[in-house]
Amino acid sequence: MQNTNQPIKYIIYCRKSSETEDRQVLSIESQRNELEAVAKRENLKVVETIEESHSAKKPGRPKFAEVIAKMESGFANGLLVWNASRISRNSVDTGRIVYLMDEKKLLEVKTPSQTFHDTPNDKFLLSLFCSQAKLENDNKGIDVKRGLRTKCEKGLYPAPAPTGYKNNKYEERGNKQIYPDPERFDLVRKMADTMLTGLYSAPAVRRMATNEWGFRMPSGKQMSINTMYYIFTNPVYYGMFEYPRGSGLWYKGTYKALMTPEEYDKIQVILGRKGKPRPKTHIFAFTGLMRCGECGAMITAEEKIKRQKNGNTHTYIYYHCTKRIDKKCTQKYIEQKELERQIKLAVDDLTIPADLHEYGLKWVKENNASKVITNESVLDTQNRAYKECLKKISGLIDMRANGEINEEEFKMKKDPLMADKKHWENVFNTTGNDVDAFVKKADEVFDFARDAKAKLEKGEPYSKKSVLSRLGSNLLLKDEMIAIDLEHTLIPLKDVVKENKRLEPLKIGLNRAEIEELYTKSSVMQGRWESNPDQRFWRPI
Repeated sequence: MQNTNQPIKYIIYCRKSSETEDRQVLSIESQRNELEAVAKRENLKVVETIEESHSAKKPGRPKFAEVIAKMESGFANGLLVWNASRISRNSVDTGRIVYLMDEKKLLEVKTPSQTFHDTPNDKFLLSLFCSQAKLENDNKGIDVKRGLRTKCEKGLYPAPAPTGYKNNKYEERGNKQIYPDPERFDLVRKMADTMLTGLYSAPAVRRMATNEWGFRMPSGKQMSINTMYYIFTNPVYYGMFEYPRGSGLWYKGTYKALMTPEEYDKIQVILGRKGKPRPKTHIFAFTGLMRCGECGAMITAEEKIKRQKNGNTHTYIYYHCTKRIDKKCTQKYIEQKELERQIKLAVDDLTIPADLHEYGLKWVKENNASKVITNESVLDTQNRAYKECLKKISGLIDMRANGEINEEEFKMKKDPLMADKKHWENVFNTTGNDVDAFVKKADEVFDFARDAKAKLEKGEPYSKKSVLSRLGSNLLLKDEMIAIDLEHTLIPLKDVVKENKRLEPLKIGLNRAEIEELYTKSSVMQGRWESNPDQRFWRPI
């Protein structure tokens, strides 16, 4: 029970946290002013004021520990706080306060509106109020998790934006989405394109981006090698994310992806091992692109040097299974020269004469010229609709400011307009004049077919690797034979080459106009070009 004869010496304790739980609580200065006014009005003896900015969700507050120590030492036996939630939001600290009252070391806890004495009912109420603060805190945690789950289901990325993206601070709460960083997104995409060539390691791409392109992180610092690997191995960049991480719950994002899933998978192969990238210390022409046809492990390479008695030295490069999946894999070595011979056979039928190359590009440009006009017309229409939407939103804001509509009417009319605004912004991201890029892609494929054999015969390791990477990323090596699936890479182009060879005998003595007319009448050459050149470059009618 309360000892009425013992004078009460109060400690004023003020606490505020920067977390959501305390955003509506008075500042420390305001708490102190209010409590000092209470002490003056009720003639309370205050021996010390202790303040801190710290969350009370978990035990471990240094200033609160100081309050407890002063109570235990007898320096003070009363506590003056703004409300019970300032004392504790966790069961451990609540128990310490109640135990001090049980030990008669804390006689009174006082707030501006209520006093808790050392009585069973008051101690119960104090514990109840602190527990209520903990309940509110726990419920907020549940609500936050529920909100994040709902956000994920909408395809909204629920974490800080990865490199190349930014968080939208101005979107309505609960609908905030990441968007491409205007300063860095294209450069990060360029890093991916460079990696996709198969010619560079991740550290080499980082050096190029830092030293040649001038890439810097938002902090102004250079990008670390860990960030480089994070970009190349994080599924967020192809539009998928796991939340919470490690939960196995995957969501498809509605933000603009930096790469396709196929490009992501190819980068994993180039890095050497999916999910566990590692830098390469030696450059071989065909590593990182083939798997063992028996056990599925990656194909690696090693260099052997043989020195003859006459002093001559011969260098050989052998490719073989790493045997990391099956130690008993029976596949043998294959020499690089033999591997190159087999690859040459695969590209032999892809040689394109110069006249077909020139005609093909001319045909692509002519047949896509109309797309430019169509796309420009579509963009004009979309732009007008977008401006009209912005005009309606501006008018709605003016009506609310002038009191013509109330808050409920404003929200009811604003939501569909904001949805329209978002819709048109997304449309702009997918509509554009991509004809030049398409023609460039066509030129690249024709160049590849024209130059692949020469690169294999005389090129450096980087050039040879680029040839094999263009033939596919799911290449298998089994029984000393490489399996190249042209059906999913260049088979449409191969059809065009065969058609050209069929027409070749008829072309003798014909001029350029007659050659073009002959190609135009060809059923294969009248095929259509796919809109997605990465998937299927040419498709016959």
